[in-house]
Amino acid sequence: MRRKGRNKRNFVKKNDNTKQIIHVLSRTIIMLLILFSIVTIFTILNNWKDYKELVQASNMEVLQESVEENLEESSDDTASNTDTTFTLTAIGDIVGNTSLTSDALNTSTNQYDFSYIFEDISYYIKNSSITVANLETTFSGEANGYRNYSRYNSPDKLANNLKKLGVDVVSTAGNHCLDYGYDGLSRTIDVLDQADISHVGTYNSKGSQDSILIKYVKGIKLAFIDFTFSSNKLNIPSDKSYCVNLIDKDFIKEQLDLAKKQSPDIIICSIHWGNENSSSITSSQKEYADFIFENGADIILGTHPHLLQPMEKRTVTLQDGTTKDGFIIYSLGDFINGKNQKKYNSSVILELTITKHTDNKITIDKANYIPIYMYKDNSKKYNKFRLLDTNNVISLYDQGVDTSIGKNMYSTLKDSLNSIKSALGQ
Repeated sequence: MRRKGRNKRNFVKKNDNTKQIIHVLSRTIIMLLILFSIVTIFTILNNWKDYKELVQASNMEVLQESVEENLEESSDDTASNTDTTFTLTAIGDIVGNTSLTSDALNTSTNQYDFSYIFEDISYYIKNSSITVANLETTFSGEANGYRNYSRYNSPDKLANNLKKLGVDVVSTAGNHCLDYGYDGLSRTIDVLDQADISHVGTYNSKGSQDSILIKYVKGIKLAFIDFTFSSNKLNIPSDKSYCVNLIDKDFIKEQLDLAKKQSPDIIICSIHWGNENSSSITSSQKEYADFIFENGADIILGTHPHLLQPMEKRTVTLQDGTTKDGFIIYSLGDFINGKNQKKYNSSVILELTITKHTDNKITIDKANYIPIYMYKDNSKKYNKFRLLDTNNVISLYDQGVDTSIGKNMYSTLKDSLNSIKSALGQ
């Protein structure tokens, strides 16, 4: 009986152990299942995130390629189906008179500033696609003094003021370019470079003379060349004959050929020529104009006479029989000067509207001009000189809005308008 009872207790004990083992195993299995489920879910979520990123990246790549293709197509369409129009602005001689220089000096700071001269007309130049001027002075340095005729030298500040005004290119081949010798000519180039104004006509190396000045406007390629009739009998150094472009048919053709090798859309020729203080065109000017057009130039901008001379648009017939638009103004007169003489004070801001068509043909659509007048206000102690927008000043006077110029100057400006029309042949 005792053995039977002992056996029963042992069976119960074994049964309890089995239950405990089963319970532990069950809990372990459940924990493993839970852990497996968590790992599985985490893996699925992580892979799903990677999948979504992969899909999104793929979609973005496809979208970007599509956008780029559309942009390329749009660009191609623009290049092939749209005419491009721009404005070329030209102004005349920037003359370095002593009277202008002294008027621009702030005696309290001993600094020069010419910007006040341009305030009334700056809008036309700042809003142009590209502006070309003629430099009738040098930047030969303060040590040489800022002198008047017959040798010109201006403060470097004038170059900075011209850049701020919006002047992009200056022609420098003129009869005053060697007023202070090769050193003055070379320093002038350096000052223009520092002011970030492109220049053409004088050079400090043979390589730069043979390198045609190229400018781009709205993707249209412009080439610039420049020549002068004289250097005022100032000797060009024999070992530096490259420093000034002198008028000579063979040399002009050579420069035009160099320009044409660059395949420009337009060639612009500035040229210092004609009779000083004359509004009449010489036979030599006409002869050279025909020669320059026939050999490839599209636009001729004349300077030197200090007075306006006629302008005209013409149809140019080339050697192969094809025709193209051409434009010439024989003299742009003076842009600024300190002469304070009526006949030299009237000038224009020339605006040429030019279009490159889808077939690459260039047309000169319109030649407009803004009459300007170099005014001196003698009631002021300094900053007396300023360029007037002639039509605007007359209009304000007529309306009674601003009559500060007085009756005499009003009459002078009316006469100036008539003389400009007559000089330009309009």
